[in-house]
Amino acid sequence: MPDGYGNTRPGPFVPAITVSAHIRYLKGSETVIASRLAGRQPVVIRVRRTAQTRDIKTDWRATDTRTGQVYNVRAIVPSADRAFLDITAESGGPD
Repeated sequence: MPDGYGNTRPGPFVPAITVSAHIRYLKGSETVIASRLAGRQPVVIRVRRTAQTRDIKTDWRATDTRTGQVYNVRAIVPSADRAFLDITAESGGPD
């Protein structure tokens, strides 16, 4: 989308998929504590690995449909048994 100054900016995010997930809030390491002090809450979002969830990328956002909380996806790692994906994400802060 043009920004009026000759630049382009990304358009609004649109929902791509809806799946059940477990959200685990991180709270222990120095990095996590520093992020929380900066107003960002790191989480791990666990979803079942399916054809849909394999398309998730680090430039996506995840939204908790119950609370409306939006998370910026940072990393995607398959679980040890490869049945799930563990998605590291952050709420708040810059994109």
